[in-house]
Amino acid sequence: MIKNAPYKFSEFESITLKAGLGGDFDKTFNSKTARYQYLNSNDSLIKQRVKLSKDDLLFLHRKAAELGFWDWPEQMIGDESGKSPRYMLEYDYQRKKKIIYIDGAYDDNIKLRDAALELIKTVNTAVEDAADQQN
Repeated sequence: MIKNAPYKFSEFESITLKAGLGGDFDKTFNSKTARYQYLNSNDSLIKQRVKLSKDDLLFLHRKAAELGFWDWPEQMIGDESGKSPRYMLEYDYQRKKKIIYIDGAYDDNIKLRDAALELIKTVNTAVEDAADQQN
């Protein structure tokens, strides 16, 4: 399955993750620019450079393939009130790009939501671990 994925790691360019409530993304990361910013517990905007290793990126590429990321719909929105967490995840390759938007309250397909949230959590953990190591 991994070898037949429409996206090849040799063509990988970047991962972008955005998170927040509703449409307000107060946490953003882009692996190409290494820009990571978020609001801390005091509502102060923290900006730092976080570089993911090639191994981290390969792991995230494989995790996306394992969970079926390429077959997910672009929009998985369940709550329009803006009170539930919302995420944007983008995997960018030389010839293709895959972007999904998912709401934590999406309940049309629970297995799909859980898989999407697992991938987002995996990307977020990789970013936070790399940020901790680089401080």
